[in-house]
Amino acid sequence: MWCIPPEHNAAFVAAMEQVLAVYHRPYDARFPVVNMDEQPVQLISESRTPLSMRPGDTKKIDYEYVREGTCNIWMFVEPLAGWRSVRVTKTKTAVDWAHQVKTLVDDPRYADAERITLVCDNLNTHNFGSLYQAFPAIEAARLMNRLELVYTPKHGSWLNMAEPELSVLTRQCFTDRVGTQTEVERRTSEWDSDRNTRQKGIDWQFTTDKARTKLKRLYPKVELR
Repeated sequence: MWCIPPEHNAAFVAAMEQVLAVYHRPYDARFPVVNMDEQPVQLISESRTPLSMRPGDTKKIDYEYVREGTCNIWMFVEPLAGWRSVRVTKTKTAVDWAHQVKTLVDDPRYADAERITLVCDNLNTHNFGSLYQAFPAIEAARLMNRLELVYTPKHGSWLNMAEPELSVLTRQCFTDRVGTQTEVERRTSEWDSDRNTRQKGIDWQFTTDKARTKLKRLYPKVELR
């Protein structure tokens, strides 16, 4: 259950309304809105070969397992276009984020885009400084000039439309043990290809008007005299 200290209410409301205002924008290929989020995946392999299901008997899986480390999933989704891209890396450093953003900016689908609005949480690696860590100044500036960063508020990452996509991905691809990064890459590649082919969008219902009603307690009280 998320909790917001009263003294942070105004900052939360301002950041929330900024994000929701972005979601109110009509689709414009010149100014696409893309959400991004990330999550780790624990790699676990079987300590013993499972016994397959057979007539009258269920599949047997040993409760013991072998830890194989972790990898990181990056989710980029353009809700109004029914497009997403899932990528997998070993780590999730500032430089990793910068390279993922470069891949987004240089994607052929955005060749004619004037500026991409990227909605993400306010993790300390999600900033333009990471671009300068990863690339020469000229390249970092090129990427920065193609982007508008919009942050979800602290305690408000649920406002990021990439979160439900990660939830769907997890439920559909990782109900069993996965022991290698290669297998994670294979599953996520097939998943995003299928959803892109079917043009699965996101039916976002939380609007600014609903926020002002449901979260009225968070809005500062102004006394009119």
